[in-house]
Amino acid sequence: TKAQTPATGRKDRSMIRKHTLQRVALGSLVVGLALSLTGCFPHPAEPTQVGVRTIKLTLFGFGDKGVEPDHYPGGPTYWFPPIINDWHTFDTRLQNLEMTISAARGDRRGRDDLPFKTIDGNDISLDMIISYRIVPQDAPMILQHVAENDEDLKNNIVRIIARSTPRDIFGELLTEDFYDAKQRTIKAEAVKEKLNEILAVYGVTVTAVSPKDYRFNPEYQRAIEDKKVADQQVEKNKASASAAEEEYKKRVEEAKGDVGKMRAAANGEFERAKIEADAYYIQQTRLAEAIEAEGRAEAEGILRMNEALSGAGGEAMVKIAIAEALLNKKIMLLPIGGGGIDVRSTDINELLQLYGIQQITGTSSK
Repeated sequence: TKAQTPATGRKDRSMIRKHTLQRVALGSLVVGLALSLTGCFPHPAEPTQVGVRTIKLTLFGFGDKGVEPDHYPGGPTYWFPPIINDWHTFDTRLQNLEMTISAARGDRRGRDDLPFKTIDGNDISLDMIISYRIVPQDAPMILQHVAENDEDLKNNIVRIIARSTPRDIFGELLTEDFYDAKQRTIKAEAVKEKLNEILAVYGVTVTAVSPKDYRFNPEYQRAIEDKKVADQQVEKNKASASAAEEEYKKRVEEAKGDVGKMRAAANGEFERAKIEADAYYIQQTRLAEAIEAEGRAEAEGILRMNEALSGAGGEAMVKIAIAEALLNKKIMLLPIGGGGIDVRSTDINELLQLYGIQQITGTSSK
């Protein structure tokens, strides 16, 4: 064996160490490759997650590299060889993106509400919560084209779109429309529909849009509040006027009822008087007819009497009647004419009185 110089010995030892390290690295690579080819490592997915596998390397040209199109539902643990596979998970639970003015709440510290202008030009800011979840079947597409994890998806996609779309739609309202909960609800539903239309291509579904507190410019806010107070007073006055009108109508109806009662009573009295008058009229008519009949009968009797008296026995009947009239009557004969009493100048009353006195005293003249 040849003797070696110190420099040559050091060189040989360096070469030996280099070869040794290369063999170790190659051996490690071979061992790792062998493990990757023959062994599998666990890839868990929680029950509220969905997994996506990415194939980084294929052996001998078999299979396709890239994101596997099928998703892995959460729950079980999946076993894949390491190194040649990547594993990503996405949360399938309902996510909330809260944008608010409060620094103590929301997704970001500091003011994070939505400022915009109403259609009539007033400044307003609105707190809002967007509730969404990913579509599990779209998880491979999300990983390949949209985001690698939930935070990237939320901040780079959902947040950006969710801050612009509500401004456009809520900006269609008039300032005073924000006081109407129904109007806000209608616009929130329109925002939800528009967000779903946009985010569908990103594998995201919006389940709810919840507008919260809103704020105007302070001076304008005071003006609106003053107007609301005035409107409330107007409504109160309208209510009072309506109540007075109803009271008036009530009294009118009561008066109509009283008039109706009086009219009914008057009509009843009229009908009663009419019936009595009709009865009296009928009674008097019948009485007149009876009197008329009686008069006709009496006249008929007189007519018959006259006819009888005008006949041959009439004179006899007259004489009988005169005789009956003179029955038991005292008859005095007075001389008339010649040397007797002149009827034209004699006071018969004095003469009769004289004869009466003589009868009382018992004297008589022959």
